[in-house]
Parts: sequence; C-alpha cells; structure tokens
Amino acid sequence: MKKALLILILILQFSSFAQNKQLLYNFTSIPQSSLVNPGADVSYKYYFGVPLLSGVSANIGSNSFSAYDLFADNGVDFNDKVRNIINKSSANDKTQVNQQLEIFSGGFRVGGVDSQSYISFGAYQEFDFLMYFPKDMAILALDGNQNYIGKSFNLADVNVRAEVLSVFHVGFHKKVSKKLVLGGRAKIYSSGANATSTKNSGYIYTGQGTGTNMYTQIIESNLELKTSGISKFTKDEYEGSIPKDIAHNTFLNGSLGLGFDAGLTYYIQDNLQFTASILDVGFIRQSKDIETLTYKGTYRYDGVNPNFDAVNEPKNIFDEFDAAIPRDTLYNKYTTWRPIKFNSSIQYSFGESRYDGECNCKGSSERRYLNAVGAQVFARTMPKEPYVALTAFYKRSIFEKLDFKATYTVDTYSFTNLGLGLSGTLGKFNIYGLVDNVFQYRDITKAKSLAFQFGLNFIFQDPKY
Repeated sequence: MKKALLILILILQFSSFAQNKQLLYNFTSIPQSSLVNPGADVSYKYYFGVPLLSGVSANIGSNSFSAYDLFADNGVDFNDKVRNIINKSSANDKTQVNQQLEIFSGGFRVGGVDSQSYISFGAYQEFDFLMYFPKDMAILALDGNQNYIGKSFNLADVNVRAEVLSVFHVGFHKKVSKKLVLGGRAKIYSSGANATSTKNSGYIYTGQGTGTNMYTQIIESNLELKTSGISKFTKDEYEGSIPKDIAHNTFLNGSLGLGFDAGLTYYIQDNLQFTASILDVGFIRQSKDIETLTYKGTYRYDGVNPNFDAVNEPKNIFDEFDAAIPRDTLYNKYTTWRPIKFNSSIQYSFGESRYDGECNCKGSSERRYLNAVGAQVFARTMPKEPYVALTAFYKRSIFEKLDFKATYTVDTYSFTNLGLGLSGTLGKFNIYGLVDNVFQYRDITKAKSLAFQFGLNFIFQDPKY
C-alpha cells in the first residue's frame, strides 16, 4: 500500500506544467488568442470554431524528474529510484495540470459597417490540478520514523486542489481609438467536481524518552479535505457511471460561480505595441454534494514503541488515537477562488509590407509588418507563492495567410523551453498548431515538460480592416 501511494504521488508529479499559453498570447491570426487577452487587436466580420476541435490544449511535465528517472531499465532497484527521487525533490516542487477543450466558440462585429466593436462567445471544459510534493509524508511512508528520531514531519506538505468545470463566456472588444483597444469577458463557471485541501498544518514527531526503547510520539493534526460533487461516488449504494455523472454535473448542473477577464492593447508607436490581460478573476460557490472531512486534535504517546501486530494488537492505543484526533464530517458550503492569471507583453514590429488580399488577421492598423520581436511575462496565483514565467518571442508572416511564431521561455521548470507555432488560412478555413518544449521530443521519456494546442476555425474577414 505504501509503495502504491508513493508511485501515485510520483506519477502525478509528471504532470507539472503551468497554464502559460505564451505561444497563443497575442498570436492574433488565431481567434482563440482573445481567450488569453480580451483586448487583443483583431478584426473580422465574424468567425466560428469547429465544435470540439476549435481549441484543444494539454500539458504535462515535471520540475524535478522525468519518467526515465523512475522507469529506466538501467539495473537500479525500483525502490532506490523512488528514494533518489524523493531525496532530490523539495516540498516546494509543484504539480500542475491543465487541460482545456473548447466546446463551441464564435464572434461577430456589432454596430454597423464602420464599427470596430465585436462580441465573442463560447464554452469550454477545463480540468485544473495543483499539488505540492508532500516530501515529509513520502519519506515517512517509505522509511517510517525509525531513522528520524527527533524529526518533525510537516503535515502542511499535504497541499492539493483539483477541479473539473465548464466555463460559459461572452466578451466585448472595441478599438476605442487608433492607439487603444479594450476588451472584457464575463464568465459563468459550473463545477462538476472539486477537491480542496490547502490549509493544513500540524506535525508527526517521535522523540527519545527516558530509558531503553522509551519514546515520546506526538501527532498534532489540523487536516481538512473539502469536496463538492464527489462524495456520492464513495457510497456503497452508488451504481452509476462516474465519468457520465461528472460530465452531467459539469455543464450547468454543478456548483456555480462568476468571473471576468479584461485586457488591452496600446500602440505606443505604429510599430511598438504594449498588451496586458488579467484572467479568471472569479469564484465558485461549492454547494452541490458537499462534504468536508477533518482530522483535528493532538495525540501523545509515551512509552515503549508499540508492536502493531495481530498478536499484540494495541486496541486501547487505537481507541485513544481516535478519541484524540477524531474524523468529523461536515456539510457546509464553501467558496473556491479561481487561480488568477496575468499576461503582459511588449512587441516591436519591423519590415513594413502592404497586403492586397482579402484577409488581415493581424489587427486593423493601416501599416502591416512582416516581423515582430518582443517579450512577455506570465504570472499565476498559487497557495504558497506565485508562478512566474518570462518569454522572448519572434513572429513572422511567411505568406499572406501563413504566420509563424517562436518562443523561448524561462520558468521554474525549464531554462530551455523552445516553442513553435503555425497558423494558416486556406480560403475561410483556419488551422493552427502550437508545440512547447520541442527539444524534449527527441526522447519524451526524459522530458520534464510537454505541451501542445491546436484548433480549427472559419474566419470571415472584412477586407477594409
């Protein structure tokens, strides 16, 4: 059981990659770029995405080890591999998983032929997971406390949250002047399942007592797990399908919440552009199928280290432990806040060109540029400290309807993250593909992070913009 728990923790660590979409950000030939900046400078008559295929993204990675470290056929004992991974990991190592699937999307111009105001709308499904590596608990599960007399194992290392939800949104975007574009988006969240355990504290301590084999063992516990939309699946009488029931709850049948995005684009000069956006400022009121489990209290044992076997079962010790740190179940509603994300970039364009064709997806500025370079910063709120990433990028219009973007990103997971993206339009049909960490594809077993996005859209452009 201990080994199974450790393997589960380590496998989850493979999925640690923040929701940074630096390739999509300000890649304005892709309509979905407005999802990461509602104030992106795009213009169109209207567009609509191919249902279920307009925006698909997934990411996986680890900031401390790779699959190769755990499963390599190199003659090293598996238990030693696990121990090496735990020893080199820290309690600040994070597991982050984010997956999104756009259900439908669209947008259209409002206000007449000369208007530069647009409305966009859509819905997407999202899975979001965050876990800090519980190093002290992993050591205790693997080695026990025999070699750690005098050490306190920190229960605050248990820090995890996960959610499956859908997001329905509508946005408004307007070019208010030649220099300034503003945009905002309202969101309705529907949470199908949520688990949150992020405010834990306490410790497990074993100290040397007086005399041979005499010990003092103290457990100070303040553990809490809040769940919504999950508890019915653990009941013996449940006979349904968990995936189907979670999917049913996710689309406006679960706990509801509200949020908003906001963004802008400002032209300092015709070829010098500043952008910024803030995303997912919102909350969900968890109110459906709610259950909170708590283990709170203090247990102290003084004496000979107990022998927990079938012959000498210390029933009185278990009874004392249950009385000192009881398991309580509460049914109170609770509020979860969405992880807020911030983007900002500065972009310098050069290589002026004029397009004679129908499509212009780069914005409505009169001047067109073939090249652009710049820098972007991304930040996301987390329970312990914010995640921050810095990106340098280069964009190029290869042909009139084929655009290329390359990014180089530095964050806590990698200093060698090179990303490549293409967006092409054939007639009205737009297809795009974005891939992060391309160097890692040489041997994905040694990869510490991988990410991709792709989508299909139909874009109907106004030739005058």
